Amino acid sequence: MYGKFQKHLQDELAAIKEAGLYKNERNIASPQSAEITLEDGSKALNFCANNYLGLADNPRLIAAAEKAMKARGYGMSSVRFICGTQDIHKQLEKAISDFFKTEDTILYASCFDANGGVFEPLLTAEDAIISDSLNHASIIDGVRLCKAVRYRYANANMEELENCLKEAQAQRFRIICTDGVFSMDGNVAPMDKICALAEKYDALVMVDESHSAGVVGKTGHGVAEQFNCYGKIDIFTGTLGKAFGGAVGGFTTGRKEIIDMLRQRSRPYLFSNSIPPMIAAAAIEMFKMLSESNALHDKQQENVVYFRDKMMAAGFDIKPTQSAICAVMLYDAPLSQKFAAKMAEEGIFVTGFYYPVVPKGQARIRVQLSAAHEKAHLDKAIAAFIKVGKELGVIK
Repeated sequence: MYGKFQKHLQDELAAIKEAGLYKNERNIASPQSAEITLEDGSKALNFCANNYLGLADNPRLIAAAEKAMKARGYGMSSVRFICGTQDIHKQLEKAISDFFKTEDTILYASCFDANGGVFEPLLTAEDAIISDSLNHASIIDGVRLCKAVRYRYANANMEELENCLKEAQAQRFRIICTDGVFSMDGNVAPMDKICALAEKYDALVMVDESHSAGVVGKTGHGVAEQFNCYGKIDIFTGTLGKAFGGAVGGFTTGRKEIIDMLRQRSRPYLFSNSIPPMIAAAAIEMFKMLSESNALHDKQQENVVYFRDKMMAAGFDIKPTQSAICAVMLYDAPLSQKFAAKMAEEGIFVTGFYYPVVPKGQARIRVQLSAAHEKAHLDKAIAAFIKVGKELGVIK
């Protein structure tokens, strides 16, 4: 039975490889850090991880995880409402609420699950979802699972958003959903303007903080801090897998009644195991660390400015960034893959992105800066970019 379908898949995969767009995975044999060791023993500098605060191999988090594993076990073997809730799950939800200044929090296995499970329990065909065109795939999939009327506005375009809000007055309830930081461009959603329009047109506001929490804002507390929008954003979703330690786990935090309804009806929450105790304990320790000092956030921001300025001085086309993400524009998809491969030969891991991850003709190398990077790491990466850029005719 598989024969014809197998041939179809083989042909499709061959076409992807021939186009130079096949995704190969890199096998790492060390903890995630600024410098990593590969399976063959070679080393590379990693500039494509979401390890924004450099916490993925932090000794305090590792110790907290080890302690929790001994005290609370390896896994929960249950969903939350049956027998999958430990005291540390509730403690972590409280820590997240405190960080975002919200009323309550619900944990998920990932932010993909949080976004997949947030719309359908709250909205019906009588309601409207108004979504930014560059929102993450998990938001798009979450919207698809909901029967609400869908509106879409161009990235951060407030005129188009207002037009959508005017049209959506035909629906019962309206919610604007946006990424806090858009992962491919590195720009921040204008939350002050979004919240003002939401108030004007009686809409709820939901923001995915996956790439913004720990990064934007004076002390890294995300878009509400950046735009002084506390109390105006109804729902935040986010992840523990990026700035917040780099492991797994997601969350939705916001209004008490919204979170309570998600506990009753959100399918990814109701039908997925609780996050492991060691993850919860390490995350609690991480929030303690962030409450003690802003040093990691400040260093990460310094690294972004240093890298961006040096790259622009070298002649690279860099998207305006307000986050830890620097998009080095190449525009051509095969070129982005060739560029990334040559960077790997120089001991620098970066990733080339192309359609359908980004629009056609907008291929780029996405560089992600971390507090784990030292100036020597940045200088080596910049030198490699210049060398490869000249070889491939990207810069003169």
